[in-house]
Amino acid sequence: MEKPAFGKGVFFAVLAYFLWGIFPLYWKLLAAVSPLHILAFRILFSLILVSGILFYRRNFSWLNIFRDKKDGILMLLAALTISFNWGLYIWAVNSGHTIEAALGYYINPLISVVLGLWVFKEKMNFLQIIAFSLAVIGVILLTVFTGAPPWVSLGLALSFGFYGLLKKSVKLSALESLGSETLLSSPLSLLLLFGFGGQQGGISYLADLPIHTLLLLMLCGFVTTLPLYLFAKSVKILPLSTVGFIQFSAPTLTFMVGVFVFKESFPSYNLIVFGFIWAAVVLYIISLKWPSKKTA
Repeated sequence: MEKPAFGKGVFFAVLAYFLWGIFPLYWKLLAAVSPLHILAFRILFSLILVSGILFYRRNFSWLNIFRDKKDGILMLLAALTISFNWGLYIWAVNSGHTIEAALGYYINPLISVVLGLWVFKEKMNFLQIIAFSLAVIGVILLTVFTGAPPWVSLGLALSFGFYGLLKKSVKLSALESLGSETLLSSPLSLLLLFGFGGQQGGISYLADLPIHTLLLLMLCGFVTTLPLYLFAKSVKILPLSTVGFIQFSAPTLTFMVGVFVFKESFPSYNLIVFGFIWAAVVLYIISLKWPSKKTA
């Protein structure tokens, strides 16, 4: 691979994960808006943006997703899964659970490895087995220390892991796939806005919000679509091992925002828990350089 192309790919990946990592700062600016309404606007404005780009390119194939029944069902499940993931993530940040959200995205790659093992009959190498075991120990310790499983972290990790699994099974480009899933999610967004969006009086309270809050709300489609586009560009250039290494910058930034900016509680036992998780992350990164084994 030529150095200029590699450097360009690294730039795209770093910028994508940097934006994902500092997203909590953006969601916090929208704390006056119901998390379900933020999710609804995110879906609608993403659909407007992505469909506009696709229509400009005269690309209409993504509208035919239900011509293939299997792909249609997979995309519908993907749309529901990522909607749950985004909704939980926005709620977690604006409810003081940013550190738990970071933990979820630390263990997500390990969840993906297990799903690959289960669905695609892939094989974990020795380091990945140890990494997954350390992550499990970390989650068990956190459950023991707090008296309850880390539902937010597990919900984010599992939902994003299954989302990746579903998207891997559909043969669409990143932009086409995003267009299809936001189109399929649009009825949900309308239901959230005009049905059970979590605020008495529906969305009438939005008229009382400051103009800058409304502008930020209207930008959520662009803000959430941009890093996905940058990520799609990067994976076309870089080896997956490089992308896998860079991806941990996002939960690290999220963790730092939670601890140092939002001043969320970080009990001493969390150092033990995150010690196991960070050790798992390091071993996972090292394992990416190991030759993978795969059955037929």
